[in-house]
Amino acid sequence: MSHIRSLVVTIVMALSCCANAYAQDYPTAPIKIVLPFAPGGGADNTARVISEPLAKRLGQPVVIEYRPGAGGTIGAAYVAAAPKDGYTLLFATPGQQMTNPYLMEKLTYDAFSGFSPVVELISGVNVLVVNNKLPVTNVAELIAYIKANPGKINFASSGIGSSSHLAGELFKSMANVDIVHVPYKGSGAAVSEVLGGGVQMSIDSLSVYQSHLQAGRIKPLAVATQERTPAIPELPTIGDTLAGYEAIPVNYITAPAGTPRAIIDRLNKEFNAVLQDPVVRERLVANGLTVKGGTPEQMAAVIKSESAKWKRVIEQANIGKQ
Repeated sequence: MSHIRSLVVTIVMALSCCANAYAQDYPTAPIKIVLPFAPGGGADNTARVISEPLAKRLGQPVVIEYRPGAGGTIGAAYVAAAPKDGYTLLFATPGQQMTNPYLMEKLTYDAFSGFSPVVELISGVNVLVVNNKLPVTNVAELIAYIKANPGKINFASSGIGSSSHLAGELFKSMANVDIVHVPYKGSGAAVSEVLGGGVQMSIDSLSVYQSHLQAGRIKPLAVATQERTPAIPELPTIGDTLAGYEAIPVNYITAPAGTPRAIIDRLNKEFNAVLQDPVVRERLVANGLTVKGGTPEQMAAVIKSESAKWKRVIEQANIGKQ
């Protein structure tokens, strides 16, 4: 038995040495970041800002590959099934792991054990806005107005299960108010309806509403982040009135499960270095984003906590699986 144990230990050590040697050479070929959406959106902009300086640090090209469709699940499934070698990464948003498992009847990948988190990149800034004609100036007044007019206030979203839909449902639940969800096909249509007064409120990306806020065409009440954002520092947070409220889209990098830890650590180190670059940070903040960074373990904790939160919201709102 002792000979068998020694043999097993020897094999394990040999495999470990091979993996470490492989990781030390990494990367020796271009790295592909799979974006599970069409070109031109916010995630694409962030990926483009990060990819060039990342390529310089890694000494290899970093290519963005678009695999859109099915709420981001087509791209996620592709990465989950990719070789575990660090050359195919997923640019993830909340849908792929945090919300779609509870919104969709069946996924073609394991949302929780199919990936190894690498790093959190940014979190978006969602803002609570209301039509200019609504007679409120802060979150407390909005809640009071809704309670005085139950069922008469509508909130717009960019679609069922979208981050703006779930942000509104979380507000509805935490404020214990009766508001009606009105989904649209994309943020553009939702913005138009809030501006025109067809619906009275929305909680959506700052970038979607920023030009209208600057022109005074819509009224901002608060941001959905835990702390005030440098992009509009004069706005309080929704959490100042509803303690614990936070509804922000998280963007992060993840790799196929089983990717060697040494490669995960190398990627984490280089992504964090890129996020600390003053030029990169300035470009991301200018887009109304909060720069994050951190360890793979911290990203895993975010996935776990956000998944649990949105699972509760989806179940309470009775949003049926598709």
